[in-house]
Amino acid sequence: PIDTGRYGSAEMRRIFDEESRLQKILDVEAAVAHAHSQVGNIPKETAEEILQKASTSYVRVERCKEIDKQINHDLMAVVKALSEVCSPSAARWVHFGLTSADVEDTAYALQFKEALRLIELGLIDLERILLGQVEKHRETIMAGRTHGQHMAVITFGLKLAVWMREISRHLQRLAQAKERVLVGKIMGAIGTGAGLGEHAIEIQKIALARLGLKPADMVTQVIQRDIHAELLSTLNLISSSLEKFALEIRNLQRTEIMEVMEPFKVESQVGSSAMPSKRNPVKSERVCSLAKLMRGLLVPAYENVALWHERDLTNSANERFTFAMAFILLDEMIQDMRNVLSGLVVFPENMKKNLAITGGLLVSENIVKTLVERGVGRQEAHEITRRCSMKAISERRPFSEVLAQEQKVSHLIPAKEISELLDYSRYLGVTQRLIDNALYSTRAEHATY
Repeated sequence: PIDTGRYGSAEMRRIFDEESRLQKILDVEAAVAHAHSQVGNIPKETAEEILQKASTSYVRVERCKEIDKQINHDLMAVVKALSEVCSPSAARWVHFGLTSADVEDTAYALQFKEALRLIELGLIDLERILLGQVEKHRETIMAGRTHGQHMAVITFGLKLAVWMREISRHLQRLAQAKERVLVGKIMGAIGTGAGLGEHAIEIQKIALARLGLKPADMVTQVIQRDIHAELLSTLNLISSSLEKFALEIRNLQRTEIMEVMEPFKVESQVGSSAMPSKRNPVKSERVCSLAKLMRGLLVPAYENVALWHERDLTNSANERFTFAMAFILLDEMIQDMRNVLSGLVVFPENMKKNLAITGGLLVSENIVKTLVERGVGRQEAHEITRRCSMKAISERRPFSEVLAQEQKVSHLIPAKEISELLDYSRYLGVTQRLIDNALYSTRAEHATY
């Protein structure tokens, strides 16, 4: 429904187009016919014919739509269209023992299987890009900010390493979610297997193995929707992280900060219809915009968990939108962040210039630490430094000068040492070790993908 060609890759959109959906439904019908033949319920030559004809080369989207208009049941329309292209002896066994949800829910799992692989590959590439950027900027010093204010000193590489490990956790979450999400259900009406006969469990096992899926844990007429809610939750966690990265880039690209900038095609890209000089962070803004829409898809996913009795249809209509939209939107967000981060323009000189704005105030913790080490109580040291900080700000004087004139500081810390303690390049703690640990863990995991 949102496939305008603007968002998401062609590969992701194809997974959720009408032809692909129809083929997956036919794949399920064929797999079940094959399973029936394996347990002796139907002749093998019959199953082979159904396998051959269960293809969009025979069963056309247009024909299914024609039948659907007559009978008002889209899954039964596919069953009838498949039956039409089979011989009477084979048509007799099409959809034998099944209910619509068997086919529809299992076909969704086949779509999820393909789509999740694309998401994984995108995240692995994003992680690879971040690995390179962390290495490149591990010593690029910048201000750390809390509450929008300078707080302390970090390196841009450390900031990116935090993002890199977040992507690593998402890859782990996807692997765990796939164990529960890539499941099918071939158990007929209400989930008892009665329509499939005494070999129902074996039929399900054979059919799903052919499709590369596992049987879902305890079902009714449908696969339980907590499974799909988990899937949408996992996709939303990923989108929220991408929004976090994009939001930071947008903030750092502010004119008055200008520490990083999105890549921009200077020779052709237009930033503003009014101002020719503008270079807006449009990709990062798009990521943030789509993340808002993604979160909206969580509401129906959670609402769908509670259905009447063994099932109703209140999940069905909205899932035709939510599943496809979630994957297509996330695919677009991943592509955008890969483009932004791979071509990110970094301005180390602006980072240094911005660090100097507070005249050493952002490493005031180092003064507290040194006073404590030289015998002052921690709370008293904090209060002395706080008063000096406020005085430096209100009187617009260098922090080092105010500290040197504070008797309780100057008799413990010489003026020259005060200047050294306020040198932000010397107050990075174990930053490089932390980055090394992050790179080591990520490389080790990356090698297993």
